[in-house]
Amino acid sequence: MEKLISDFSLGLFFWQSLIFIGLILLLKKFAWKPILDAVNEREEGIKNALLSAENAKKEMQNLKSDNEKLLADARAERDAMLKEAKEMKDKLVSDAKVQAQAEGEKMIAQAKAAIESEKNAVMAELKNQVSTLSLEIAEKVLRDELSNKESQTKLVEKMLGDAKLN
Repeated sequence: MEKLISDFSLGLFFWQSLIFIGLILLLKKFAWKPILDAVNEREEGIKNALLSAENAKKEMQNLKSDNEKLLADARAERDAMLKEAKEMKDKLVSDAKVQAQAEGEKMIAQAKAAIESEKNAVMAELKNQVSTLSLEIAEKVLRDELSNKESQTKLVEKMLGDAKLN
């Protein structure tokens, strides 16, 4: 350091200062402004990028909340549709049961009516056969009894006796 102080030259100092000031003026005129403009432009770009990123983040949050809301609405709608479908199914099943029960009761009533009709027809046929048989038996008995004169007289007397009692 002492050597620098002892070798100090005023002319050299003047020319170095003049060159330094000229260099600073040249840099200020040609390089400083573009460098500062580039730095400012980059700073603005970074600020804009940060604002855009922040806006994108907010938009993503809004979209996410909208998506969640849409999902919740879709789930609610799906649940409502499933509930409605289940109610419709239950109604159809109960209607089918009621209809089947009504059809069953109708068929049972028809079967009972058919059985009753068949029973009445059989009873009527049976009565006809019994009456026919009874008439045939009575005819044979009467023929046997009427073939004999003595038994005919007894029968007529008996009938006259019964007629008087009534």
